[in-house]
Amino acid sequence: MFRAIIIDRDADGYRATLRTLEPARLPEGDVTVRVEYSAVNDKDALALTGRAPVVRRFPMVPGIDLAGVVAQSDHPGYRSGDRVVLNGCGVGESHWGGLSQLARVRGDWLVPLPRAFSTRQAMAIGTAGFTAMLCVLALERQGLTPHSGDVVVTGASGGVGGIAIVLLSRLDYRVVAVTGRTGDDAYLRALGADDVMDRAVLSHPGPPLAQARWAGAVDVAGGQVLASICAAMQYRGIVTACGLAGGMAFPVTVAPFILRSVTLVGIDGVMCPRPDRIEAWRRLAQDLDPAELEPMTQDITLSDVVPAATDLLEGRVRGRIVVAL
Repeated sequence: MFRAIIIDRDADGYRATLRTLEPARLPEGDVTVRVEYSAVNDKDALALTGRAPVVRRFPMVPGIDLAGVVAQSDHPGYRSGDRVVLNGCGVGESHWGGLSQLARVRGDWLVPLPRAFSTRQAMAIGTAGFTAMLCVLALERQGLTPHSGDVVVTGASGGVGGIAIVLLSRLDYRVVAVTGRTGDDAYLRALGADDVMDRAVLSHPGPPLAQARWAGAVDVAGGQVLASICAAMQYRGIVTACGLAGGMAFPVTVAPFILRSVTLVGIDGVMCPRPDRIEAWRRLAQDLDPAELEPMTQDITLSDVVPAATDLLEGRVRGRIVVAL
């Protein structure tokens, strides 16, 4: 028997509850993982509360992240005892996910966990850190270096933004953190931000081209914030877009792209190809000291997950939520 969060939608409504299940309930897959840690991300919180149509089928075990040890494998790449990590790939949406003591998944979705990290540290990183590293890799591929100029990071008080600040700072970039949370200046500077900007400055329409300020950007907001960032990029600046916390609309003109040669790169962590996943985790092991994530990480148990989801969506959480299974 194992414990898991189950989301149901039926005549009694939409609800997420903690239950005890038999292993026979697990979905199809060629690897069974004894999950040691998972996490609560924004997408998980939306799924748990039903505030957005994240879940594709019911019943569903949410949790887009998991880290643990292989219990049984029919996949040639894994054997019992291997430590693994999984981010995205549709788990927690269309396939049972990580908020469960057992998970059965496809081995092709898994990545061997680097020795540098414990399973808890892997979930302190989670999809947020994985996505942040994908952004850093994209900036580097486009030719950005610490000498190019400042890098602006939106959603700085959240998981993706916070870990992006830590990574960029360790790589010697000068980082400008953008946040809507008042009073987070000291916290963000401790993560490595050189300057902190109020999100309100970027939340209103401005000219098609603003004063050139940034060489690179990691944006989790979308909407007007992303449009304002594009308008204020330096010549040949690079913007990575990985979120829509500020909305799906993109009210921008072509001016930054045809007059300043700005590049906008989309970042997706759900269907990211396996070679890119492996490279992202390799670079995380190389460039990230997990001890730096402690100030932005809080630990909860499986029974705390549902209330934590509400706290996250209502802005009462800073950084990462790690769930001990």
